[in-house]
This record gives sequence, structure tokens and C-alpha cells, in this order.
Amino acid sequence: MKELIELLEKSNLGKIEKDVNLSKYTTYKTGGKAKVIIYPKNTTCLVNLLKILKNQEVKFKILGNGSNVLFSDKTYDGVLIRLNEFDKVDFLPRNKIIVGAGYSLMKLSLQASKKGLAGLEFAAGIPGTVGGAIYMNAGAYKSDMGYIVQQVKVLTPDLKVITLSNKEMNFHYRSSFLQSHPGYICLEVILKLTKGDKDALDEVIKERRKRRMESQPLEFPSAGSVFRNPEGMFAGQLIEEAGLKGKKIGGAMVSDKHANFIINYKNAKSSEIKELIELVHDTVLEKYNVDMRCEQEFVNWE
Repeated sequence: MKELIELLEKSNLGKIEKDVNLSKYTTYKTGGKAKVIIYPKNTTCLVNLLKILKNQEVKFKILGNGSNVLFSDKTYDGVLIRLNEFDKVDFLPRNKIIVGAGYSLMKLSLQASKKGLAGLEFAAGIPGTVGGAIYMNAGAYKSDMGYIVQQVKVLTPDLKVITLSNKEMNFHYRSSFLQSHPGYICLEVILKLTKGDKDALDEVIKERRKRRMESQPLEFPSAGSVFRNPEGMFAGQLIEEAGLKGKKIGGAMVSDKHANFIINYKNAKSSEIKELIELVHDTVLEKYNVDMRCEQEFVNWE
């Protein structure tokens, strides 16, 4: 790894951080260390970085805002790539936005509403990047990215830049083409919104923020909803009815405010959060024969 770091530094591909506590880069505020995090300056640097990593057979992962991942407590001995430099945004004619994968989704939602553009209000409380939101098809309030994405520029596993249409992205509830095709990396997105009233949009966002504050445990580290809603059901309701609200393992707890949130209420380890997620899943399966699907990605547990 030392030789690899020296090579990466010599290649001048972007800022490099070494031996980083992953608790700084995940919304659960847990996880072991990362040997290396690199911030490629642009697409060319990203391509050159991936060539080096593939040539050296080093594992890597794209990491956004860490809002939907649970890293193990072990050291991640590969390379984490953050696309923070892919943060250009342009508001175009005809209610379109072209935006880089590393841009904050919440920030974009608020900017769009201030410009009187409707369609992104659902994202005002989602703490991820645009790229992460595309990957997950993030959504809320009966809307998601699939409704507003026109095109997505991606880097393919063989390091070609191509553009995929909305249809090719195959958006469904919390899923997309990117999830089923590992190795494709979101670089940039074109969104198509509609004209709206600034004051009305601002009111919607304020009202939803108030509702979130009242109904979600935002005062504790978490990764948002843990489980996807099974068809025709609510995961939180199933978990609550199973008597799991307030259930604790170590410093991890099923929120007593919203049962589909697991919170780091007292210096939890990732292993405690994972154990609690598994307990909740297995209890609901046993009681109601409902196999809930976890929204969060487990990284470095092998």
C-alpha cells in the first residue's frame, strides 16, 4: 500500500488523505479506518486513477456523503474515491439542471426551489450526493429521482464515458441500472423540472422540515430509513408492532421516535448496528413472514 500511495501522489490525480477514521465520513459516525481516500480532480484523473488501481489489483469504492452505508469496524485496505470535485451545477433554459455527481442533493433541492423550479422538493431532507441519489433512486413523499432525471453521464467498467437515458437507467423503487451493473460510475446528471411558485415551494419544504423534526430522530447519527417499505406496508409500522421500538444492542438503538431508524445513541460500533439490523429483520420475518429488504449497503464485512 505504501508504494501505491507514493504512485498516487506522484500521479497528481487529486487530494489524498491517509489513515482516516471513517466515522468522519459516514452519517452513522462509525466504522474503522480507511488506508486511503482520494478526490480526483476531474474525469481524466478518475480514469487514470482507475487504470492504476485495476493494474495493481487494488479494491476501491466510490463514497458519497456516507448516508446509506455501514462500514465494518475493520480497516478498509483498498482505496475510497470521493467525487467532491464533481460539483459543477448549471441552471439551463427550459427548466433543466446539469449537475455533477458530487453535488449535495439537499443544497440542489433548495436552490431549485429558490429559482421557482418544482420537482425536487422531495429531496430537501435527503443528505446524500446527486450521484448517490441516482444510484439508490432516492425518494420521499411519493416521488424519486426517476421522475426528474433526463440523462445520466456515466463511466463504464471499461472506462468509456457514455450517456444513459431515463429509460436506460431503469429506475424503480430504491433501485436503478447502476445498482444492478457494478462498475458503472455516475459522473453528471441532467434533470428536467417544471415551473413552480417560489413561495409555495418554500412553504412545502418548510412544512416537511417541521414534520421531519417532529417524526424522525435527527438529533442522533443514523443513516435514515433502514428498510424499504414492503409492498402495501410500512417498515416502521411492522417494526413497531413487533415491539422493537427502543431495542438496544450496545450503543445502537431502534429509535423510539421512528422505528425504521436505527440510531447511534451512545458511541455505537458498526458491529452493534449491524447486529441490531439483523435482529429487526429476523424478528419481523418470524412474526409476520415479511422479508424486509435493507436499504443500507454493508461495506468491508467480508
